[in-house]
Amino acid sequence: MAVMAVAGVTVLVGISSALQSTDKAVQQQIADGMARQLIDEIAGNLYSAPGGEYQVGLGPSSVESAGVGRSLFNDIDDFHNFRAQRPEGFRGQSLGAEDDFGGSRHTSFQAPSATLANWRQEIDVYYVSDSDQSVALSDSQTSNSRAVEVRIYFVDPNDGKRLLTQVRRVFSYFPEL
Repeated sequence: MAVMAVAGVTVLVGISSALQSTDKAVQQQIADGMARQLIDEIAGNLYSAPGGEYQVGLGPSSVESAGVGRSLFNDIDDFHNFRAQRPEGFRGQSLGAEDDFGGSRHTSFQAPSATLANWRQEIDVYYVSDSDQSVALSDSQTSNSRAVEVRIYFVDPNDGKRLLTQVRRVFSYFPEL
């Protein structure tokens, strides 16, 4: 009986470990897709607002911030310091419930509300050196290149934030000569 009990515990530990690994792999895949979607959304915007190629204060204006979600963001720097504790779509609706047109999916096609409740999206935009784009510039410096970093976290109330994925892309501006 003791041998059977030890064998049973060993099997259960193995199954538990496999389930945890599978859960982490699924989270990683979802986070990667979410981060790449955000980078693609950002790439579809202008490098900067008209006449503002080298602005120092990055981030949305008060008008752009007044929109629903990111719907009024029209240039890359507007995404600077974007944070959403429950991941949001373009129009500010919870991911997994939106229909991409500002409404909600039929309840039968929505992700369970707890699925992404502890996830967090973070976006930072900053200038980088034109000669070495791995070097971030200080807040008072500008260049022809901006880096965008998108991070997706899982926030555990007991263990804090756990980074699921991070995507970085550099966008460059070439003024007309």
